[in-house]
Amino acid sequence: MATQTLGRVRWSGERLFFTGMAVAIFIAAYVGFARSFFLRPLFPDWPSPSEPIFYVHGAMFAAWCVLLVVQASLIAGGRADVHRRMGMWGAVLAGAMVAIGSYGALVAAARPTGFTSMPIPPLQFLVVPLFDMLLFAIFVGLAVRGRRDAQAHKRWMLLASITLLGAAFARWPGLAGGGPVVFYGVADLFIVAIAIRDFATRGRLHPATLWGGLAIIVSQPLRLMVSGTPAWLAFASWATGLVR
Repeated sequence: MATQTLGRVRWSGERLFFTGMAVAIFIAAYVGFARSFFLRPLFPDWPSPSEPIFYVHGAMFAAWCVLLVVQASLIAGGRADVHRRMGMWGAVLAGAMVAIGSYGALVAAARPTGFTSMPIPPLQFLVVPLFDMLLFAIFVGLAVRGRRDAQAHKRWMLLASITLLGAAFARWPGLAGGGPVVFYGVADLFIVAIAIRDFATRGRLHPATLWGGLAIIVSQPLRLMVSGTPAWLAFASWATGLVR
């Protein structure tokens, strides 16, 4: 009886953790994009992109954050059957997000003024959203492939969502002027939270946490190093030419 009770407590704690992480990701995205998207009518003077594609982009990414919370809540509520059915639509949404996100990044980089409120030269900064989309696509793909492994699946889905948080924290009040080191560092705290949970419950990092978290963290300085190289600038110039 004691063993069964302990098992229920651990399972309840796990559900609470992953649902809480999903909610925290949603809140982080909401605060970051409140002035330019979610609460746009209340901040008419806040700099926002003029192209309609970015509002489609924003709606898709907002839908992803909502879906993440809903999916985690369904598992916490014991509705794995509904979770699996919604998962098919989540995979379709993820594919559309990669396409729209990559296209939007090229459109922003092709502007004479570059990315909104971003002082970094646009061809250099293009490396940031394109790498985000690459990692997001890889992690969602791994989550879908490993959907029968619940422990790996939920971690890959969280990590995929964490790759999107740098853009949100870059727009948070008080963080916007800190540069990539600051907004990447804050986003990485979500990886740290998963790692702490792994050590507390498993005694070691889950392989998805280890390799996925490492890929995110290593890619951050790597993309900044690559951004100013002649090879990247040549690629970025060619890629943005496709949308001009």
